[in-house]
Amino acid sequence: MNAVVLAVAVMLVLSLLRIHVVIALLIGSVTGGLVAGMGLTETIEVFTEGLGSNAVIALSYALLGSFAVALSRTGLPELMVSKAILLVGKEGETRKKSLSKVLILFVILMISSFSQNLIPVHIAIIPIFIPPLITVLNELEIDRRLVATVITFGLITPYMWFPVGFGSIFHEILQTNMKDSGMTVKLDQIPSAMTIPSMGMIVGLLFAIFISYRKPRTYKNQSIGTTNTPKATYTKRSIIVAILGIAATLIVQLQTDSMIFGALSGIIVLYFSGTLKLSSSDQILTEGMKMMSFIGFVMISAAGFAAVMRKTGDVKSLVENSAAFIGNSPALGVLLMLVIGLLVTMGIGSSFSTIPIITTIFVPLSAELGLSAMATIAVIGTAAALGDAGSPASDSTLGPTSGLNVDNQHNHIWDTCVPTFLHYNIPLIVFGFIAAMII
Repeated sequence: MNAVVLAVAVMLVLSLLRIHVVIALLIGSVTGGLVAGMGLTETIEVFTEGLGSNAVIALSYALLGSFAVALSRTGLPELMVSKAILLVGKEGETRKKSLSKVLILFVILMISSFSQNLIPVHIAIIPIFIPPLITVLNELEIDRRLVATVITFGLITPYMWFPVGFGSIFHEILQTNMKDSGMTVKLDQIPSAMTIPSMGMIVGLLFAIFISYRKPRTYKNQSIGTTNTPKATYTKRSIIVAILGIAATLIVQLQTDSMIFGALSGIIVLYFSGTLKLSSSDQILTEGMKMMSFIGFVMISAAGFAAVMRKTGDVKSLVENSAAFIGNSPALGVLLMLVIGLLVTMGIGSSFSTIPIITTIFVPLSAELGLSAMATIAVIGTAAALGDAGSPASDSTLGPTSGLNVDNQHNHIWDTCVPTFLHYNIPLIVFGFIAAMII
């Protein structure tokens, strides 16, 4: 059996059985390595060597978590909550409550989307803005599975469709790898080719909002985090400091392209303003690192898993065997390419990293099947994005969980991964297939 398919299957099944994602990734890696004939020692060596590639990301998220908790000491979260509570109104004001739900979800959608393009900070924005809204979400009885679906939409669709921010990086990687594989396309062709697949994301979002999670869901109002420090009260000065800290974080990150130094800049602002007291800073920053440690460990483990999958060489054999099975059927070829993209991205957790893996085979295969350049873009772009929603190791699912599970009432697999997988990957396959067939 193909080592990559088996490894991903083992990882997903264990995750669905509520085995910790890090453990599932470790067991999946060993399974894939042994099936590929690498041996236990070589598999462990490759896995260990691969861990370092995501170390920067892990440290970035740890510092961002620290900044988020430190920011909460300014009282900004309390201000946000007090203003948002005004939208809820009295119990029984049904219409106002419905409008409040729409507004809150719209704000979350905009924040998530802008984190990909207007202010490209990716999931760094989530631990800052989502935890303070948990009380409001509970008051409005909004299903957190819906919130996770909304956030994931905002983290994925903009980079698929729009050539700005992270989208610019995604499109450039796609163009470069297609060129290296023998097919030259223009950057301005990519947004057009990705329009129909992006429509699939919109359909999934609307289905989640109006059908799947429209009913209220009750959560307990309980303390967020583990700190014993007193609840912060906000003043005009503390809010100004908080805004300056956020601005410093965003500006430095954009200038240096480093989330690590961006978060550090925000923490320094809070230190020098006196908002973050030296006597309590160690406890506060440690708490923030704990909050984001889950993401860090999963991302590091996912890097090791990806390294083993590449070493097996079975991604290429998977594609080659599929090509032999396809024959001269463009429809079957497109469908299998999309499924392969789903398997690869579900395993390594990164659509950006999936493109170089699949493009070398997908470009000549698409040409052999008679697909146009635009259709090839749609197939590869969609195949790469597939699995970013739903993968236990993807930051597009880890991010929402980090914000929504601050009170331990949101499960990463069943409340984030499964809902986003069902609502986005299924329509992406359908709409990606349609795009490849008609453009």
